[in-house]
Amino acid sequence: MNQQPADELKRALGFWSAISIVVGTIIGSGIFFKQGSVLDSAGTSTLAIAAWVFGGIITLTGGLTVAEIGAQMPYTGGLYVYIENIYGRILGFLAGWMQVIVYGPAIIASVAGFMSILMANFFGLGAQWRIPLAVITVVAIGIMNLFENKVGAIFSIITTAGKMIPIAAIIIFGLFWGQQDAFGQTVTEIHQSTGGFGVAVLATLFGYDGWILIANLGGEMKNPQKLLPRAIILGITAVLIIYTLITIGILKFLPVNTIHRLGENATAYLAVKAFGAIGGKLLSAGIIISMMGTLNGKMITFPRIVYAMARRRDLPFSRYLSYITPKGKSPVVATMFIIVLATIMMCFFDPDHLSDLCVFTVYCFYLLAFFGIFILRRKNKEPRPFSTPLYPLVPIIAIAGGIFILVSEVMNDPAGVILFIGIVIVGLPILYIVKRMDQRRMH
Repeated sequence: MNQQPADELKRALGFWSAISIVVGTIIGSGIFFKQGSVLDSAGTSTLAIAAWVFGGIITLTGGLTVAEIGAQMPYTGGLYVYIENIYGRILGFLAGWMQVIVYGPAIIASVAGFMSILMANFFGLGAQWRIPLAVITVVAIGIMNLFENKVGAIFSIITTAGKMIPIAAIIIFGLFWGQQDAFGQTVTEIHQSTGGFGVAVLATLFGYDGWILIANLGGEMKNPQKLLPRAIILGITAVLIIYTLITIGILKFLPVNTIHRLGENATAYLAVKAFGAIGGKLLSAGIIISMMGTLNGKMITFPRIVYAMARRRDLPFSRYLSYITPKGKSPVVATMFIIVLATIMMCFFDPDHLSDLCVFTVYCFYLLAFFGIFILRRKNKEPRPFSTPLYPLVPIIAIAGGIFILVSEVMNDPAGVILFIGIVIVGLPILYIVKRMDQRRMH
């Protein structure tokens, strides 16, 4: 699998589309809804800020590492393609299966679940409306992405620009009008640790997650060898700075015990307190638009993995899942498949719990990719389109951070970890069955 499959997806994505997809896919629900859980696990405001910074550094080292790999394999499929090229067929399939069956639908369901909390508050609806609102939004954004990739990319640019308004408002108001000391506050209402610093970092990584999804669009970029590394590195760096400033702004405006008490509703409360009822509504609307942009980025990218796997006949019903529209070249059946799986997860899982398990599952394969840079350096001696700076220090930090995350989640939620690993492993017998059926068809 060392060359691009003969697919027909359009190479229509330029620099600003790529950057907006990276930033737009990362900045969504995490920074607005995870402040409470990060603070609860960290225990103090100082450690909460440190957790967001540490999570950003882990993400940036991971991005710098994967950028070198992605520049050498600028194909549709992203992590699925990287793992297979480096480690072979079985692990490559599991990387794709994990994203298609577990990670992709779960992350979409989690973001939509968080967004529906704000939407229900915005429209004055009860909690029973959260799941219907989440499903309607995912279906609507999915339908938009049944058209050619330019439509979703334009929506990403618009929502990325739009989400900067609530972000700027929170940062400016918190930093200049906040009365609290952002550092040194302790959550007194928690009598024992609810996870520790490791779990706090894990929670921030849901906020940072999504950066690698741009790699799934490698086959649709103009000049991906140069564009992909630039989009990943600039996008993650911008988000790290923004997240740190937002966290400081929120902690300067709200006491830590108030954030602890409000949990997922802390940002909505801040909006009303800071800007009044009308201003709070406008700020909430901006955050909802921000989260729609995140959902759009994920809805653009995950069906491309389904499509790439179906082109290789790795999935049941591959003939249908690999279908693309004649005019728009959009993987419509793959998009509908992701919508259905995400809807099922929205109905059965809590978004907060789901988000942590998503991060754990994908980091199992991120770690393989991080180790893979050493394998590629040994195999490929020719000049590279992009080289990870400060090699081997940066990949080593990425690997150490990944191990730290996995150990923290295993200790915090062993039952959830076993469930998600089990769903990933189930992919192996399915691959075997699909390939046996293909062999019989050929005979």
